[in-house]
Amino acid sequence: MKSMSAKDAKNAFGMLIDNARAEPVVIEKHGRKVVVVVAVEEYERLKAQDGAAAVKTELKGNG
Repeated sequence: MKSMSAKDAKNAFGMLIDNARAEPVVIEKHGRKVVVVVAVEEYERLKAQDGAAAVKTELKGNG
């Protein structure tokens, strides 16, 4: 998984998009991981795979 600083992500947004389409990219701010940018296809796959189940479990636990 690639990583880049928030400043580099801002300054090279097109490159961030290109990289994220190939593999997830971790964005770091002040040396700490803060977000992961993924292609929409990967996001949808993950959401369908375990996102829906996790949300249902979480909602049941908070109710």
